[in-house]
Amino acid sequence: MPSGKSSQESLWQEASQQSVAQEAPPASIADDPNAPRPEIIVPPPAGKNHRGLVTGVLNLLVLVVSVILIVWISLDTFKKIDFLNSRPYMTFQLWVCVFFITDFFVGLYYADDRWRFFRHRFIFLLLSIPYLNIINQLDITLSPDAIYFIRFIPLARGALALAIVIGYLSSNAVTSLFMSYLVIMLLVAYFCSLIFFQREHGVNPQVNTYWTALWWSAMNMSTVGCNVEPVTVAGKIVAVILPVSGMIIFPLFTVYLTNYVTDLVQKGHNRRH
Repeated sequence: MPSGKSSQESLWQEASQQSVAQEAPPASIADDPNAPRPEIIVPPPAGKNHRGLVTGVLNLLVLVVSVILIVWISLDTFKKIDFLNSRPYMTFQLWVCVFFITDFFVGLYYADDRWRFFRHRFIFLLLSIPYLNIINQLDITLSPDAIYFIRFIPLARGALALAIVIGYLSSNAVTSLFMSYLVIMLLVAYFCSLIFFQREHGVNPQVNTYWTALWWSAMNMSTVGCNVEPVTVAGKIVAVILPVSGMIIFPLFTVYLTNYVTDLVQKGHNRRH
């Protein structure tokens, strides 16, 4: 019997030594400090997920209200509606501006570097102020041309947001910048064509339809020029804005094409080697 008991104890000792050996790390990992360690994946903090969700929803809503505002102003322009006396439009624009201001301060709250965010996005806050509603409530008298330009300030805020979000669709920095500026160029040309048509139609015999104003805007944006001459103050101001914008934006086409061709050549070189 003692011999059986001792054999059982020896079996238990061997089993315990094997389990300890299995749990212990390999000697190569334990002894070598430079040996690769298993990668530990740390999930992102819950606060960052919440911040991404909130900012993503706000960006989507900014795009939606910006598109609605653009469509509304376009329809009012074509129908010759006096927007200052249109209560639905003034109310909608007020709430759009309030939403833009809310979006700015929510972004400021979630920003890692709030001072940097404030400096880089301060223009967004200025463009979000409901100037038309303030002018209307205080009964400030301005020229029709000035009032019409002020009407497009919230649209500029929406256009910037649209350009930024579309730029996020590309992971390449040059492509992202190109897409953003392309959106800005198209929106500037469109807004200027609306202003030119609204102020010149009925005054300038050369502007018979909106398509004439759109053609004039595109030709001036491309710095080619057009045989249609503006006769109003607003038309002349737009005639200066368009070619200046074109001279700033069109060189980006060269940068983008150069980067694109360079990437293609580099990929072909890597495949051959």
